[in-house]
Amino acid sequence: MDLLEAAKRVRENAHAPYSGFKVGAAIRAASGRIYAGCNVENASYPEGSCAEAGAIAAMVAAGETRIAEAAVIADSPRPVSPCGGCRQRLAEFAGAEVRVIMATLDGRSRTATMAELLPHAFGQDHMEQG
Repeated sequence: MDLLEAAKRVRENAHAPYSGFKVGAAIRAASGRIYAGCNVENASYPEGSCAEAGAIAAMVAAGETRIAEAAVIADSPRPVSPCGGCRQRLAEFAGAEVRVIMATLDGRSRTATMAELLPHAFGQDHMEQG
């Protein structure tokens, strides 16, 4: 299955009764397997979860830890990008060269690398002590 198609399909399962803004995400792990997630809102707004977080959780639950490619889709006027928190979540498992496809339901898309989305990403190397 195509990565963007997987994101589009899972988007339909999003729980977005408050914003009405459904988001789907899919990631291709280094193994080639695709993991998908959708946003899940909560009446206590900060307790919801983003689509990218759901896809990453599914990948990790399956025992994988490397992202080879990612896609995010929403019904928006321009391609939707991962929020700041999700950029950091993706960077935890994806190298700087990993492509992220951002798309709309009407077929518009934009692709960027993780380095372009999150320059100077905070990583494990920042936590090493001298």
